[in-house]
Amino acid sequence: MNPFISPLLAAFLGGCVAAAATAVGTLPALFARTIAQRTQDTMFGFGAGVMLAASAFSLALPGIHAAQSHGAGPWHAGGIVAVSILVGASLLLLLDRIVPHEHFIKGPEGLSSQRIKRAWLFVFAICLHNLPEGLAIGVGFAGTDTAHGLALATGIAIQDIPEGLVVAVALMAAGYARGYSVMVGMASGLIEPVGALIGAGVVVDFPLLLPVGLGFAAGAMLFVVSHEIIPESHRQGHENFATGGLMVGFVMMMMLDTALG
Repeated sequence: MNPFISPLLAAFLGGCVAAAATAVGTLPALFARTIAQRTQDTMFGFGAGVMLAASAFSLALPGIHAAQSHGAGPWHAGGIVAVSILVGASLLLLLDRIVPHEHFIKGPEGLSSQRIKRAWLFVFAICLHNLPEGLAIGVGFAGTDTAHGLALATGIAIQDIPEGLVVAVALMAAGYARGYSVMVGMASGLIEPVGALIGAGVVVDFPLLLPVGLGFAAGAMLFVVSHEIIPESHRQGHENFATGGLMVGFVMMMMLDTALG
């Protein structure tokens, strides 16, 4: 990472790379109208594995180390990150209860979802999914070791490619036009640079909050993995393929964090 690039700019660029990866992933939907459900579930599992490994190796562990570098003992440092993880997951749970959205298989959730067009319910669901990814990228770049931000942005961008395709195809399967579905799929990634700026901005302005920010982002990602991605990937009877994708995604993200961090 260029030392002359500010953390905010680096975080924004990292979020933009992830958003661009989502947009690139939608392009095959211009030529293929469907994806085999087994393939979709494998892709969901892959994304879950990337996010699990990122939560552990790129967020939680660096958060503990950051707390210790500020003078906290092992138990204190672990406690700070643990509480932050729970707070991050709790906020996502609250948003999940309040924001109307629709899962591809599970159906609509949130308040007053019946009054909102179905396409926008999908968009809200995707935003809830992508926001923690953006926050994680931002906090990673704003930390003392920007290599974690680079690893996070790379891993998340890789898993955003198949995710963009799944989103576009799911919208087409729901009855929307091909071009409209691709456009909405591309736009779904725009929340990531926004989240990256928010995450980086908080940590840059309040450096002592770095362990809290890392833990918070980890908790938000863990919530999405457990509450959204894994259940979605296991509802059609392709658990073995979803689990295989998860293992591959986890190992890939672990190796990225090791190589780049």
